[in-house]
Amino acid sequence: MDEFIKQLASSAPVPGGGGAGAVIGSIGAALCSMVANLTSGKKKYEAYQADIDVVLERTASSLQNLLALAEKDAEVFGPLSKAYGIPKDDPGRDEILEAALAAACAVPLEIMEEIESITDILSILSEKGTKLAVSDVGVAASAFRSAAESAALNVYINTKLMKNRDLAEKANKKAETILNKAVPACEKIYIQVKESLK
Repeated sequence: MDEFIKQLASSAPVPGGGGAGAVIGSIGAALCSMVANLTSGKKKYEAYQADIDVVLERTASSLQNLLALAEKDAEVFGPLSKAYGIPKDDPGRDEILEAALAAACAVPLEIMEEIESITDILSILSEKGTKLAVSDVGVAASAFRSAAESAALNVYINTKLMKNRDLAEKANKKAETILNKAVPACEKIYIQVKESLK
């Protein structure tokens, strides 16, 4: 984490906002896993053990996926950075740049899909997780929202430059659809947790 933050703060081209968003999402998944682990095996919550076991499996998978996507985001930025450096009068520039832009917006869409697939865990944990860690469910909700919104920006910055407007609009629409589902879900849990603590 120390190395990642140092690289993020530097002038190095990667990691950037895309990788940061994926890491923020992975922190949300880790917090959900923590709440599930704190709940697991407790007599008070034994009626929910099957649900908690599922949460543990899903968060382990999501955490791994999001960290892999942080790496993948850095990988696709390299070709895009090189494409920008191709002279504008090079006849192959447009095709190379277009392919690089498409790849660069595909990864943040994957991040958004991963976040969307796990947001329902928040409601499970807010209802069935240990109340001693309910604030952590709220933090996870905030992290998931941030990750989804961050990834969306990384879609839009690439689609804006794409000449294939059909592909660009398709990606934008997909990002918007996920945002419209994931953000309200996260906000709902955050508000619920906040109100329960006041």
